[in-house]
Amino acid sequence: MTESHADRRRFKRIAFDAKTELSQGQNHWSVQLVDLSLKGLLIQRPEPWHGNPELPFEVDIQLSDDVDVRMDVQLSHEQNGQLGFVCLHIGLDSISHLRRLIELNLGDMQELEREMRALVEG
Repeated sequence: MTESHADRRRFKRIAFDAKTELSQGQNHWSVQLVDLSLKGLLIQRPEPWHGNPELPFEVDIQLSDDVDVRMDVQLSHEQNGQLGFVCLHIGLDSISHLRRLIELNLGDMQELEREMRALVEG
């Protein structure tokens, strides 16, 4: 990631391993999740990779047998065998689950509240 990407990032990323599926139309990839934030995620690029960067994707992150985080995402960058996605839309249930996951991993309620404000203002 370039410094300009890092400078613009306002959301803490947490390393997390969960069963994750990326899809676009009829294409589906089981992918390795590297990290995620309130605003997006980073994955290892699957092989073969033939996603269309001009069109949105859907991602499903399975946190447990009955808890999923689902997002509509757009490819924002590709570097060093990894794909970065920015969240375009996330449902209320999914944002609640993601918020709780980040809360548990940050351990800092003030930081989480700053990130939630940035997401809403954003």
